[in-house]
Amino acid sequence: MRYTSLQNILVNTGWLFADRILRMGVGLFVGVWVARYLGPEQFGLYSYALAFVSLFGAFATLGLDGIVVRDIVRDPACKYETLGTAFVLKLMGGTLSFLLIMGAISLLRPHDRLTHWLVGITAVGMIFQAFDTIDFWFQSQVKSKYTVYAKNTAFLLITLIKIVLMLMKAPLLAFAWAGFAEIVVGAIGLIIAYQINGHYIKAWRGSIARAKSLFSDSWPLILSGIVIMIYMRIDQVMLGEMVGNQEVGVYSVAVRLAEVWYFIPMSFVSSTFPSVVEAKAISEDLFYERLQKLYNLMSLMAYVVAIPVTFIAGWVIEIVFGVAYRGAGPMLAVLIWAGLFVNLGVARSSFLTTLNWTGVHFMTVFLGCLVNVVLNYLLIPLYGGMGAAIASCFAYWFAVHGACFFYKPLFKTGYMLTKAMIYPRIW
Repeated sequence: MRYTSLQNILVNTGWLFADRILRMGVGLFVGVWVARYLGPEQFGLYSYALAFVSLFGAFATLGLDGIVVRDIVRDPACKYETLGTAFVLKLMGGTLSFLLIMGAISLLRPHDRLTHWLVGITAVGMIFQAFDTIDFWFQSQVKSKYTVYAKNTAFLLITLIKIVLMLMKAPLLAFAWAGFAEIVVGAIGLIIAYQINGHYIKAWRGSIARAKSLFSDSWPLILSGIVIMIYMRIDQVMLGEMVGNQEVGVYSVAVRLAEVWYFIPMSFVSSTFPSVVEAKAISEDLFYERLQKLYNLMSLMAYVVAIPVTFIAGWVIEIVFGVAYRGAGPMLAVLIWAGLFVNLGVARSSFLTTLNWTGVHFMTVFLGCLVNVVLNYLLIPLYGGMGAAIASCFAYWFAVHGACFFYKPLFKTGYMLTKAMIYPRIW
């Protein structure tokens, strides 16, 4: 039984990893093609719309992912009530998000009809993301391969459609509709996969008591989700408002290349997390020894990527995206260093989670978000996209490393991170 369980976990992880690799490879290839086809101005407007909608994403997801999976595992007898309630909550959250988004964009750009359409088409997809509730069931049963089947079928189908759109010289709005279609097709795929496994959505039922229970657990995650999305995407929105769409287009390609490898440290830390928890139960010395090695490895991994990219960033941008995006080279050379702090932040989360210091994690991210917004406000008018790149990199550093020295229980972590950045020894 234990072997079978371990085997299921490994197979499930393999499916998820394969999903990320496929989406990264195919998505990057087609994303580059779309960026070259649209050009900096239109690609910038599309990137602005995606970033703007993502700011409200936490209202659609409601932080329910892990909570619903946990409740199904703990109480399988109430699975239909849990799933039904989560579906209704996500449906309401998606609708609320759509209304908030359309109200906000109407205030920011009252006479820009094209932006209204782009944002609206992208935002309405949030309502259909309520069907991702089915994925919670597959996660609870360690059967993520069915989600991968459904989502990747939609992804590959719409990818082909995007290629056809480019060959047909389609307008910008067509790509927004393609993105919406991917969400709808993915939802249909999940419904079919759920039925193949012998279950039906019509068996779900909602419960006010269950809704209160789910929301009481998820509201801190909603706040965290809002802060994290502002932290990650406010730069593109502020850049679009303070400079223009073309600068967003140039900046966004630098962001995409800088972030393309982030799934690697995240996957690695997820795999090592159980050993960190185990070490804490054995001894404090072993716990901190393993953490230091993890920090060192994360730093070394970041240096291996950041150092060469710093010197070839301009060449990479011109080869991949073309001369129209040449200005993204210096931005990429700066943004690639944010990966160092992203790596260390992911590793530090193992420490904070093991000690159940989720509140501390939220505060450091919140402070980093504030720093990011302030620096973007100050630097974007002076330096445009480069100012946004500098602001993002500094904010990541502050949230992960600098903030440690403002809270005494994190002093030791701050020194360990400093050591990892200066001398990342892993032997």
